[in-house]
Amino acid sequence: MKHLITATGLVLATQAVAETPVLNVYTYDSFATEWGPGPAIEEGFEAQCGCDLKWVTAGDGAALLSRLRLEGEGTEADVVLGLDTNLTAAARDTGLFAPQTVSADYALPIAWSDDTFVPFDWGYFAFVGNAEDPKPANFRALADSDRRVVIQDPRSSTPGLGLLLWIKAAYGDEAPQVWADLKDNIVTVTPGWSEAYGMFLDGEADLVLSYTTSPAYHVIAEEDASKVALPFDEGHYLQVEVAGAVAGSDQPELAQAFLAYLASDAAQSVIPTTNWMYPAVTPEGGLPDGFTDLVTPAKSLLVPEGDVPAMRDAALEEWRAALSQ
Repeated sequence: MKHLITATGLVLATQAVAETPVLNVYTYDSFATEWGPGPAIEEGFEAQCGCDLKWVTAGDGAALLSRLRLEGEGTEADVVLGLDTNLTAAARDTGLFAPQTVSADYALPIAWSDDTFVPFDWGYFAFVGNAEDPKPANFRALADSDRRVVIQDPRSSTPGLGLLLWIKAAYGDEAPQVWADLKDNIVTVTPGWSEAYGMFLDGEADLVLSYTTSPAYHVIAEEDASKVALPFDEGHYLQVEVAGAVAGSDQPELAQAFLAYLASDAAQSVIPTTNWMYPAVTPEGGLPDGFTDLVTPAKSLLVPEGDVPAMRDAALEEWRAALSQ
């Protein structure tokens, strides 16, 4: 009898585990690290969903879309988190995303109305350097300086793509010459943000392509005010990061519940001091003190979603041509 009871218990336990629904969320590497937002968001969502949230990382943001395209309708992703407004047109065109049902009081610098993607944070691209070093005031001054910079590949990284569109939006037909002039300043091009920022911190570059919010990390987490974002007089390019539910998911209700959780105060209050970006919805407790003295761009640049694909292709060819010379 004892063996029967034990066996029955094992069967019930196995069934309970088997019946726990799994939500696969594709995201970029830094989001799911122990110091990123992933662990806290996973813990908070699992506490209310009765599910098992699994992060699946795929390099940087642009690499997420490449992986999803490759997997197509056979993807195991239920949610993709980490695309941005430079990728949403291409993501929409895949036909792999479901409509979203989230309603939130967004605190974005642009009006937001999208039936597919839910924003979870935003920021402005900027070059980050050391406070005591020279600070070029624009791309031309940077090219004329001896500053060593590290940037990210626009084919795999959302900051890298953002830089392409930043220069194209600011300089138009003069963008190829700007890239040609910048070539000598570029130490290397990394696949993603983490590698580039690590090189900067290791002293392998004077400046790194990052965000105006990046210095907040050093101030809040390290009590170090030596890192600053450089204000550029051409303006700064805006990034809004988004998540979307995959149409072929076998957990559609959980996917929508996760998108709603992303916009909740529980998740949004985690974003500033883990992803070091502005939250898409202002937390009830407001922003941390370290976010009050950040660079505020004199001009905000953003290419409309519908114009991005053509501009991206042109800018990518200009970038390739300039760096290969």
